[in-house]
Amino acid sequence: MIINADLHIHSRYSAATSDKMTIETISLEAPRKGIQVVATGDCLHGKWMEEIKTCNVFDEGTFERNGTRFILSTEVEDMNRVHHLLYFPSVSKAEEFKSQIQSKTKNLETDGRPNVQLNGQELAVLAKDVDALIGPAHAFTPWTSMYAAHPSLESCYGDLASYVPFVELGLSADSDYADKIQELHRLTFLTNSDSHSPHPVRLAREFNRFQVNDATFAEIKKAILRTGGNKPVLNVGLPPQEGKYNESACITCFTHYTLEDAVRRRWKCRCGKRIKKGVRDRINEMATFKEPQHPTHRPPYVYLIPLTEIIAKAIGQATPFTQSVTKHWNDLITRFGSEINVLLDTDITEIAKATPPAITEAIQAFRDHKVIIIPGGGGKYGTIELPHGDDIPVINLGPKDMQTSLLEY
Repeated sequence: MIINADLHIHSRYSAATSDKMTIETISLEAPRKGIQVVATGDCLHGKWMEEIKTCNVFDEGTFERNGTRFILSTEVEDMNRVHHLLYFPSVSKAEEFKSQIQSKTKNLETDGRPNVQLNGQELAVLAKDVDALIGPAHAFTPWTSMYAAHPSLESCYGDLASYVPFVELGLSADSDYADKIQELHRLTFLTNSDSHSPHPVRLAREFNRFQVNDATFAEIKKAILRTGGNKPVLNVGLPPQEGKYNESACITCFTHYTLEDAVRRRWKCRCGKRIKKGVRDRINEMATFKEPQHPTHRPPYVYLIPLTEIIAKAIGQATPFTQSVTKHWNDLITRFGSEINVLLDTDITEIAKATPPAITEAIQAFRDHKVIIIPGGGGKYGTIELPHGDDIPVINLGPKDMQTSLLEY
């Protein structure tokens, strides 16, 4: 069977996270985005674990609410400010891991994403002891990532580097970026939302499509490890230019710089504030290859722009969070079932019957790869524009036969 899974979110117990991030809300919103499995995030937090335990137990590592499956996960920050994702096979193993780090953290019960005074190798040792999967979260971002603090996987995880089976690309990178780095070729790439809100512009804005025998932790683990015939068949995510750290830019005024100009200015913006190195430049610094060299196991990467962003631009709204945008989004999802169906699979003539012409035209522009992306940087997300007249798209959303229908994969 084929499933869509968002394997990195946060609960309302993490900093800067919406109070609406409850198990109940997530379980209802995920299928509207086209997602069958969500990783819980924050499972080391006592109150969040209590909420997880209110779900129906499918098996010891898989939980269910309103038809949405959940697997146990958390994100932790190590002593070098590197963020790691962990996936646990059971509640008892998550609690065993928690007991091992308890003396090394001061905010285990006050923040869903705890700071732990251990390095990457030490965390990997503990993860291995409880049969948990571990890998770097948003590995290329200029803050709190593996490649911000380390030059290599081995530098981060030491002798346990070979135990690490995956790397999360983050919103500012894709497979073409990451496969310029040879040491990543053996790893499975994960694309997740890192959502702090159930709003459709955040939840499942990136996800993974897996071939599995069931929507369970054990089957997803085999897919990440690429064993027993299980495997990832798609990575789905934002165009990397939409990520807020894609290009090198000032963290205050968001002026963008080439790597050469930033180095020449010693990473100081003309406004006097700091220029932060972008993911694109960081990857090019570390690249083994000038062009990406994809291993044979690497699945296609399909770019999706959140439907609420497309609607907002089509009807002239400044943000995708307005009541008007939400109403149009709800109308489309109610009629066609999920965001994936609307963006990629429903006949455009049917969409035209259900929504204003401007929105229909904007969805068609996305399908035709004519959406213009203005890259993000310095902590500010990239933005989209719809084509006008002789406008030329800033990016290519990928091969049309890869983009047209997710159902083909």
